[in-house]
Amino acid sequence: MVSKRKLAKTDVPGENSKSDLPKTKKSRISDKEKASARDGVENDGIFEELLKTSGIILKTGEGQNEIAVDQTAFQKKLTLSLKKHPTYPHVVQEFISGLELHIKDRNQFKNCLLPCAPTRNEGSRTLVHSYCESLIKLLLGIEILQPAVVTLLLEKIPEFFFDVVGTFGTNYPRLIVNQFKWLDKLVDSQDLVKKLMQMLSISPVPIQHDIITSLPEILEDSQQTEIARELSCLLKQGRRLTVPILDALSRLDLDAGLLAEVRQSAMTIVPSVKLEDLPVVVRFILHNVKAADAAEVISDLRKNLDLSSCILPLQILGSQKKLKSQVPASSSMSQVATSQNCVKLLFDAIKLAVRFQKDVSEAWVKAIENNMSVSDHKVLDLIVLLLIHSTNTKNRKQTEKVLRSKIRLGCVPEQLMQKAFQNHSLVIKDFFPSILALAQMFLPSTHPAMVSFGSCMYKQAFAAFDSYCQQEVVSALVTHVCSGNEAEVDVSLDVLTDLVVLHPSLLMRYATFVKTILDSTQKLNPCQIRKLFYILSMLAFSQRQEGSYIQDDMHMVIRKWLSSTVPNHKQMGIIGAVTMIGSMALKRNEGDGSLERSELNSERDGQLSTLLDLVGFCCEQTPEALALYYDEFANLIEKQKGNLDLQLLDQFGKSLVEDFPSDFVVDLSPTVDGTFLFPLKSLYNLDEDESQGAIAINLLPLVAQSELGRVNDGVGNPSKRIVSPICLSPSFRLLRLYTGEQNNGSLEEIDALLGCPLYLTDLEVEGKLDSLSKQEREILCSLLFHALNWFREVVNAFCQQQDAEMKGKVLTRLQNITELQNVLGKCLAATPGYVPPPATFDSEALEAVPSISAVGPVKKKNGRKKKSDGSKTCFADRSQVDECSEGNQPDTELSELEKTAGERESGNPVAQLHNYRQYFRELDLEVFNVLHCGLLTKSVLDTEMHTEAREVVQLGPDELLFLLDDLCWKLEHMLTPSPTRRMPFSKERGYRDIGFSHLCQKSPKEVATYVVKLLKPLCNHMENMHNYFQVKNHGIVDGPGVNIQEYQLMSSCYQQLLLTFRYLFAWNGFSQNENSDLLRSALQVLADRLKPGETEFLPLEELISESFQYLVNFQQSISSFSSAFTLAQLLIAIAEKPMTSWKREKIASLAKQFLCQSWVNPTGEREKGSQFNSALYTLLCVYLEHSDNILKAIEEISSVGVPELINSAKDGCSSTYPTLSRQTFPVFFRVMMAQLENSVKSIPAGKPLDSSQVQLEKLLQWNIAVRNFHILVNLVKVFDSRPVLSICLKYGRLFVEVFLKLAMPLLDYSFKKHKDDVQSLLKTLQLSTRQLHHMCGHSKIRQDIGLTNHVPLMKKSLEQFVYRVKAMLAFNHCQEAFWMGILKNRDLQGEEILSQASEERDDSKEEEDSTESTAEVGLPKQQYLLLLLLEEAVPIPQRGMRQGKQSFAKPGSHRGATHQFPDPV
Repeated sequence: MVSKRKLAKTDVPGENSKSDLPKTKKSRISDKEKASARDGVENDGIFEELLKTSGIILKTGEGQNEIAVDQTAFQKKLTLSLKKHPTYPHVVQEFISGLELHIKDRNQFKNCLLPCAPTRNEGSRTLVHSYCESLIKLLLGIEILQPAVVTLLLEKIPEFFFDVVGTFGTNYPRLIVNQFKWLDKLVDSQDLVKKLMQMLSISPVPIQHDIITSLPEILEDSQQTEIARELSCLLKQGRRLTVPILDALSRLDLDAGLLAEVRQSAMTIVPSVKLEDLPVVVRFILHNVKAADAAEVISDLRKNLDLSSCILPLQILGSQKKLKSQVPASSSMSQVATSQNCVKLLFDAIKLAVRFQKDVSEAWVKAIENNMSVSDHKVLDLIVLLLIHSTNTKNRKQTEKVLRSKIRLGCVPEQLMQKAFQNHSLVIKDFFPSILALAQMFLPSTHPAMVSFGSCMYKQAFAAFDSYCQQEVVSALVTHVCSGNEAEVDVSLDVLTDLVVLHPSLLMRYATFVKTILDSTQKLNPCQIRKLFYILSMLAFSQRQEGSYIQDDMHMVIRKWLSSTVPNHKQMGIIGAVTMIGSMALKRNEGDGSLERSELNSERDGQLSTLLDLVGFCCEQTPEALALYYDEFANLIEKQKGNLDLQLLDQFGKSLVEDFPSDFVVDLSPTVDGTFLFPLKSLYNLDEDESQGAIAINLLPLVAQSELGRVNDGVGNPSKRIVSPICLSPSFRLLRLYTGEQNNGSLEEIDALLGCPLYLTDLEVEGKLDSLSKQEREILCSLLFHALNWFREVVNAFCQQQDAEMKGKVLTRLQNITELQNVLGKCLAATPGYVPPPATFDSEALEAVPSISAVGPVKKKNGRKKKSDGSKTCFADRSQVDECSEGNQPDTELSELEKTAGERESGNPVAQLHNYRQYFRELDLEVFNVLHCGLLTKSVLDTEMHTEAREVVQLGPDELLFLLDDLCWKLEHMLTPSPTRRMPFSKERGYRDIGFSHLCQKSPKEVATYVVKLLKPLCNHMENMHNYFQVKNHGIVDGPGVNIQEYQLMSSCYQQLLLTFRYLFAWNGFSQNENSDLLRSALQVLADRLKPGETEFLPLEELISESFQYLVNFQQSISSFSSAFTLAQLLIAIAEKPMTSWKREKIASLAKQFLCQSWVNPTGEREKGSQFNSALYTLLCVYLEHSDNILKAIEEISSVGVPELINSAKDGCSSTYPTLSRQTFPVFFRVMMAQLENSVKSIPAGKPLDSSQVQLEKLLQWNIAVRNFHILVNLVKVFDSRPVLSICLKYGRLFVEVFLKLAMPLLDYSFKKHKDDVQSLLKTLQLSTRQLHHMCGHSKIRQDIGLTNHVPLMKKSLEQFVYRVKAMLAFNHCQEAFWMGILKNRDLQGEEILSQASEERDDSKEEEDSTESTAEVGLPKQQYLLLLLLEEAVPIPQRGMRQGKQSFAKPGSHRGATHQFPDPV
């Protein structure tokens, strides 16, 4: 029963709670009054009478009580009536009894709790305000009635404990509590609050909720702290009242301590609070955060707030959809909607705090920035960064900086962004302008991770947002495509390609935007044209009639290009036409047999036939165009393998099968009629036993005819189809792909082409080249290029055949390639200025191909070709090698070094032909299956097809090097970032992709997957190399019994093998979650070499450790410094997944071992040169960065290795570090200075609360650092070259600046306790700053602009150092110990600059006019003098300074803090 419920006892002693709120209510109503009550309001009692006379008319039923006078007038009248009543004060009790009787009826009680309505008389204007308070609220405003009315209302609340309030029901407890809000005066506020808190303890949760949320409007200011503490205790007891308590506390004025305590309580419940309550909790936590607490509060909130718990798992949703009989689908959808709405409210709370509290915004960005662990980053971080970027314009730059940094480090992977868009699209949609701006900023970036992130932002925004956002995304991508930046165009087209594949119907709405790119095709290279037409073709032919207008535009553009005489336009027309053919010839679904569908297919077949005829007609008179047509068609068949309807291409296929034999194949005969400049000879026949029906490739006659036709320039019949050797390889590639597609991969119909000979000439050219004319030498070179390209295409065609006989022939063809390359190298060396025939036809234009005269061999020197500085044949990233000499990029890719390390021997054809790489046909990835081959036996048959003998064929070192070299180039192109140097609208657009046309059809993941499958044979080859170099004189190159040529070849193979491993494991795609299985597979292959059969179930960390140990074992057999460098880079790539202490130590030990090893080239000379220096720079950085103690390592090199170098001969080196010579000293010096400056940044700045021991440890670190700095700076006296001076000035200034920022605060607080250590530290540093000043003077004397540019900033830093020392002494109350002098200008050796001495003898006026140093530095003279305070100088005759000495403190000054410095050396 309600009447038996007890209120909680108050904690105040001496008070009886029962007297305040009795257990059973005693009625104040007499029996007579009860009888009259049955008659209603008409039987007026004292209550009704007084109200009526005061201006309120009570209503029954649903009508509102009416008030005829102003509220204030009513209260005054009623008060006056009560006080003037004859029975006052007894009348008050009667009035309350009447009120109690009146509210017995719930409808009447409801009327009393609801606002009164003003009385409106017809024809008269009321003077009452339109809004009036309730009767109860008016009565509470009367002091003599307030206590009794409060008691009556509180006694009424328990009557409604078990009421169920419906959607439109009346919540009586809430109406009652609302009456206490905003009262003008409380007679006894303490009593009211006490009773409310007692009621709170016994009430049901809904009523508790109403009471708590109303407290801030009821309490007086003096009561807020006490009630806040009670609510805080209540918060800790349970979670049901979390929301109302925090809502109430946020509106109370709390002191700082209590606020922090409550905030901490709220913080603890964040991980487990209900989702619908989370926004209120977060809003309270972020409420009124002070600047001092912001960082800690945000950091804790970020750790505890996990959005993954806010999303209903997709698996649960799936199960709910399956169990429709148990849970309706609408129920699950409503849960998702509720969840998303709650998350939106959560971010609204965060947005409110970020917008109006600057400290919260900055603290949140800082918290994300300081979190360096990749695994600790959440979806929350990304959304908050987008929120801040969208909300706070002032923090936008900082937000962009943090986001860029996190993307580069891999802390914000694309999976995180995908989760954000998939699970929180409702929230993220509000930040679409920021998303679009960030994507537009990331896409043109030079960092691959940022480019990928920007692409993903575009794709996710298109998929998740509405049509307006989709239109903006497409518009932005089209703008990128038309920008002219090659990399930006490529990425944008890739994004559009993904969109047209994933969302064709959505993108079709915006096809008009995409079509506008056709107006900017002049800025696109062939590969980009191919992508563009693929996108347009997908839109045009996949959406039935919707794409018809796109088809018309495409046909019009292609016809225009094909009919053009401009080669570039014709090239684009061919590429676009073949891409369109690919979309039109796709296999169709025959299930739809409707008439409309049939007519559509018939129309498309007609378009296809017309387009094929048009392209064939426009290309037949131009060999280059025809070759491109063949190549594009071959790529189409290969890419759409199994998806093309070859019946539609039957006519084209028949003509291809008929034309190739008639154009390029002849019957093999002993004699051939005709003259071809050279004697014709059949060579490289692998089917000599098959005398009947033998065929040959008619190469020499075709080449001679082609050259003759070029000389005669069009004498032939223009109507006759031209047969050119240029088309030989492209047409064969198309033939074998078409044949394989028709016969399910079988090439039996054309297998005779694998072993058939070629009509060439005698290739014994040694000593004969000089007797040939220039034209004959060029024809011979062309013949060799065509032969090599033929063999390359033959290997491409038959490398996947499983028959042992054919495998043997493929290996033989590889041997033929290496032999021909050797001959070609000799011919090219004798033919300067020769331009080979093209082999790739999708390059932008012939003028974009680099001139061979610039890169061809002018003369042979030590077996290597001399390249001019203007060579364009190396890729853009190869031009970065020399930048390493500046030391700005420790991790610069030394691709040039890596590629040419094995090419230093004389006569190496691979080394010579690197510059001609774009003139060779591309090898397919499948060719590298040959690496699986060991020894193969090839049967030699007699005329009766009986086995006559067996010939052993194996993959030799030459063939292995040829394959590995090509594989490395492919991996560098696909798995390493593109060059950082971007040149929009460059004439060399697309040049980077020349020679990689087929490879670019694959994704980096597909390439990496293929190479992982090759790891086992690659490991076998590398172990063979290891064993070879272990046996061969333990790595002594010029030892007895060593075949130098063989040693060089094997060393090159070793280098290329290591490089292949490095390119694979350094691929940044392994950091993505979707590639984790691929990484595991790769590591498992390496680990299995140490633990066969035990690696299948090893965790990833153990696989990494085993793979790392496997590769470390190769260190003893490393044969060249380039291989050592590559091995170190490979180990770092593997160890970083993740890096552990023992791996770090092992890498440092390995790098030091390589630095302490003497490296000689095959001729016995020590390795040197810019490439060696670049590798040395990186390896030295690896050693220092992975050392446990960088300062100790630097000190060892500078105090052991450098003195040994100084004492050695002119061309000598350090005995401890043989890589340290006079040529490599600038490399060592730069690395040591840079690493020293970088290492001291990690020493924490001094704090006032640091203990004496901590201060001493930091002083010791700084002491070692300053000592190393002093040693390095003084080395300039011995090694005074310009690079060394420039390095010293640059990094010397940076070191001084770090010292001022981090060390001086430490000296401030440790000077009193460690005076001697501080003085010793400053003394050592002062000697270094003196030498730096001497360098400034030396730079001025030499008038070297490169050096003098460093001087102003250097002198500024030295001046700041002086002032800072003075401030430190003042901080420790020793300012009188500070004195200064004027430093003389001296040179590097300490000799005085006489011109300065003569100026000092002038009077002051002349000195002001002629002081060079002041004018040079740009500082006032007084500041310049202060700059020289602490140096040995001419003394100022003030404050007792002595000639020839200087110190920070005068003799006998405060606390004896003196220290005198010796005279300069």
